[in-house]
Amino acid sequence: MLYVVIAFLWASICLYLLLGGADFGAGIVELLCKKKDRELVRKIMYRAIGPVWEANHMWLIIAIVILFVGFPEIYSNMSIYMHIPLLCMLLGIIARGTAFAFRNYDAITDDMQKIYNRIFTLSSFITPFFLGIIAASTVSGSIDRQATDFVSAYISGWLNPFGISVGFFTISICGYLASIFAVGAGKNSEEKKLMIRLAKIFILIVVFFGAIVFTVAYQAEIPLMRWIFGDIWGQIAISIASISLIVLFFIFKYEKAGLMRLLGGFQVVMILFAATYKHYPDLILFKDGGTLSLIAHQGAPATINALAWALLLGSIFILPTLFYLMYTFTRINKKEEMVEQ
Repeated sequence: MLYVVIAFLWASICLYLLLGGADFGAGIVELLCKKKDRELVRKIMYRAIGPVWEANHMWLIIAIVILFVGFPEIYSNMSIYMHIPLLCMLLGIIARGTAFAFRNYDAITDDMQKIYNRIFTLSSFITPFFLGIIAASTVSGSIDRQATDFVSAYISGWLNPFGISVGFFTISICGYLASIFAVGAGKNSEEKKLMIRLAKIFILIVVFFGAIVFTVAYQAEIPLMRWIFGDIWGQIAISIASISLIVLFFIFKYEKAGLMRLLGGFQVVMILFAATYKHYPDLILFKDGGTLSLIAHQGAPATINALAWALLLGSIFILPTLFYLMYTFTRINKKEEMVEQ
């Protein structure tokens, strides 16, 4: 049952990166696009993320619950050493959700809309940035359990060049996902071409920050290259992701939104797999050489069994309702398009 729990943990993190990443990416794309296109991009993004924006944090909650219940030692160490970036990330989530709700559902349209828009876009940067920093810190060996001062214990472990580079890389991935997912929300060929153009730009941004991540990792003596390319499975994952990117450029010509979303999500999953597979089951690598493992540092067997059954039974209720939520929003969007026509 332990592997059932681990599978749910990995799936919840992956789904949060895909759906939550596309959600955060909406604000990133909106801020970085041309000013004359900003209003149109905002409307397209609203139609695109409508089905998931209220539900995507469910995956983050599931991951936190799994760590808290099934791997308490890992959860406690992350909460202690990463409490500052975790707090910044959560504040970004709260600010972004609040701004999104007010700017779209406020009964009064006034100058406050500008403030809501600004909060929405800035918090869309903050949350994935610190999410990337947290992910980088857990595997970079920068967390110092032997630290005797506040800075070394609670700041240096995450505020470093590698963490910052991964933070910007995460931001670029979120922007890429949002632009790809939003192609299908375009009502006409002009809107779809706009999102495809933005997606191509974000592909270049992802490649740029990806190169920076590898460069910084090399300088910091973090074996990122070996983790990703030193194993046959990592090589296969990156190769397939690269091939699918070439296919994606071919599909851009035909504006196949569904296939674009599938390939875009697949590429991110392959990147996540390649980056995490090599050091599995270790989840946290410390500066002193110690590790916290999903296998060696699991909770009591009875707890793991109960948690696994709860996740299996819960998925029976969660997944169908999530699909129904998406189906409902799709029908609403189609009705709105018919009314406008």
